[in-house]
Amino acid sequence: MGEVVQMHFTTVDYVIFALLLVASAGIGLFYALSGGRQRTTQEFLMADRSMSCLPVSLSLLATFQSAVAILGAPSEVYTFGTQYWFLGCSYFLGLLIPAHVFIPVFYRLRLSSAYEYLELRFNKTVRICGTVTFIFQMVIYMGVVLYAPALALNAVTGFDLWGAVLAMGLVCTLYTALGGLKAVIWTDVFQTVVMFAGQLAVITVGASQAGGMGEVWRKAINGSRIAGLDLNPDPLQRHTFWTLGVGGVFLMLALYGVNQAQVQRYLSSRTEKEAVMSCYVVFPCQQIVLCLGCLMGLVMFARYGEDSPLDMGYVQTNDQMVLYFVMDVFRDLPGLPGLFVACLFSGALSTISSAFNSLATVTMEDLIKPHFPNMTEAKATLLSKGLALVYGLVCLAMAYIASVMGSVLQAAFSIFGMVGGPLLGLFCLGMFFPWANPIGAVLGLAAGLAMAFWIGIGSFITRMSTPTPLPPLNSTVLPPFGNMTSTVLTSLVGAAAPRQRPNGVEALYSLSYMWYSAHNSATVVVVGLIVSLVTGPMKEKELTPGTVFPVLGTLLFFLPERYKEKLCCVTPLGQKSKEIHMQPYQMAKKESNGAAYCKEDLVTEDKEAESDRAETEDDDVDTKMSLPSCQLANTTVQETSL
Repeated sequence: MGEVVQMHFTTVDYVIFALLLVASAGIGLFYALSGGRQRTTQEFLMADRSMSCLPVSLSLLATFQSAVAILGAPSEVYTFGTQYWFLGCSYFLGLLIPAHVFIPVFYRLRLSSAYEYLELRFNKTVRICGTVTFIFQMVIYMGVVLYAPALALNAVTGFDLWGAVLAMGLVCTLYTALGGLKAVIWTDVFQTVVMFAGQLAVITVGASQAGGMGEVWRKAINGSRIAGLDLNPDPLQRHTFWTLGVGGVFLMLALYGVNQAQVQRYLSSRTEKEAVMSCYVVFPCQQIVLCLGCLMGLVMFARYGEDSPLDMGYVQTNDQMVLYFVMDVFRDLPGLPGLFVACLFSGALSTISSAFNSLATVTMEDLIKPHFPNMTEAKATLLSKGLALVYGLVCLAMAYIASVMGSVLQAAFSIFGMVGGPLLGLFCLGMFFPWANPIGAVLGLAAGLAMAFWIGIGSFITRMSTPTPLPPLNSTVLPPFGNMTSTVLTSLVGAAAPRQRPNGVEALYSLSYMWYSAHNSATVVVVGLIVSLVTGPMKEKELTPGTVFPVLGTLLFFLPERYKEKLCCVTPLGQKSKEIHMQPYQMAKKESNGAAYCKEDLVTEDKEAESDRAETEDDDVDTKMSLPSCQLANTTVQETSL
C-alpha cells in the first residue's frame, strides 16, 4: 500500500481558479448596477419574468449538476461499470411530465413560490409545512455541497480547505445578494460552459494518453466495465434498468417538477412556451453531461485498470480518486488542473447560489409577506437581499458544522434525498387528486417524512452494525448521482458482492436508493387519500380553479358523468370562467407583484379568452376577458375593495 499522495497546484492553476470567482462576482455586480438595479422583489426574485429559453435551460442544468456529481459519476462508472448510464432513460419522462403537467399549472397561476400553490389548493397550514420542510432540506444540503468538494481537493492537492470554502461561499453570497435571480441564472450559464470545458479537457487528454478512444473502449470491454441491459426487477438491486430508468423518473420529478430552485426558473421565463422549451433543451444537455461522466470513468479505467488509486492507497475515498486522476493526467500541463478545479467549483457555486435565491424567495413569499401585506416594495426588496445574505452566512456555518461532524456528511446527503420524495408526493396529491383535503395533505406529508427517515436511518444503522464484504471502493461520502434531489445514501447498498437476500424489515432497509423517492412520494399520496376520504373529501366547488391537473378525468373517460362529478374530475385546467375572476385569493393578489400581470399573456390564453367571449352573453365578463392582464388585475382588486 502506498502513502496518500499530494500533487500541488502551480501559479497558473491558482490564477484560473481566481478568474472563475472574479467572473462570477463580475456578472453579479453587472446585474446589480444595470437594468432595474434590483429595486423590486419582482426583479430580484423572479428576474422580472423576462428570461429567454437558453439561459433558463442552462441554469436548470447547472443546478442539477453539482460538484458532487462531477466527482461521483466517474468513480461510480470506474468501480461498477456503465450500468449507471441507463439513468439517462429516466430523463424522458422526468422532463416531459414537468413540461406538460407542472409548468402549465404553476405558470398560469402566476406564482412566485411553488408553495403558494399549496395554499391555493389546500390552505395556509399545508403551505407552511411544505415551506419549512424545504428550508430544512436546503439548509442541511448547501453546507455539505460546499464543504465536500473542498475537502476532497484539500486531501489530493493540499489546496487550502477553508480558503476554498470561504472564497466560494462569500463570492456566491455576494453575487446572489446583489444581482438577484438574473445574476444567478447568467452565472449558471457561464459556470455550465466552464464545467463542459473542464470535463472535455480531462477526457481528451486522458484518452490520448491511454492510446485513443478505441483503446479506452477495448480496455473497458476486457475489464467488463461495459454493462448490458439488466432487466432484473428486484428493487433491492442497487442499479438495474428498472431502478435507474423507472425509479430515476421520480428523482427527476422531485427535482424538475416541484423543487423551488427549478420552479423559480420556469416562472422567470417570458412565456409559458419558453418555460416548456427550456425543459426540452435541458434534455440533450443532460444526456451529454451523463455521457461525459461515464466517459471520464472509462478513461480512468483505461489508465489504472483494476489497480485503482484507492486500492493502492494513494487516496482515501472515491471522490478523491477523480481528483487524483485529473492531477495525474495533467501532471505536465500547468493550467489544466486549475481548469478542472474551476469546473468542479462551478458545479458547487451554481448549486448553492440557486439554494440561496430559492430560500430567500420562499422565506419572503411564504413566511414574511403573508404577515406583512402592507410592506412597501423598497422594504420588501431590501429584506429579500438581506435574506440572501443571511442564507449565505448560514451556508458557511453549515460547512463548518460538516467539517466538525466528519462521517455525518453521508447522513446529511441522505437527509436531502429523503425529503425530496415526500414533497413530490404532496404536490402530486394536490394536483392529481381533486378530493384530497388539507388534513390528508398534512398527515400524508408527515407519514412520507416518517417513512423516509425510518428507511434512511434504518439502512444506515444496519450497515454500520454489519460489516459488508465489499471493497473499500464503496465507502465514499459522496454519492455518484449527486444532484439536488437524489443525493441519498448511494453507497448504502453494495452491488458487487453476492449475499443472502434480506427478509421483512431488512428488505425495506436494503431498498435501492433509486426507489426512495418513488416509495416516499407514494406513501404521501396513499396516506393522504385515505385520510381525505375518512375526514370528508373536498368538493369541486371548494377547489380553486386551475389548481388541479385533469389527469383523472382523462383516465376515467369511461365513467358516467355523475360519477366523474363525484370524483371532481370535470373541471379542465386553466378554465376561463367567471369563477376564476371571483376567486378571493386571485383578486387580493399582492399589488407588489403587479409586474407579473403586466407581461404579455400567452397566445393560448388569448385564444381561450376569445372562445369564452363567443360562448357567453355576459357583457361584464366579455369586457374583462378583452382587457390586458395588468388592467384585469387592477379591476379585480378594485372589485374586492368594493
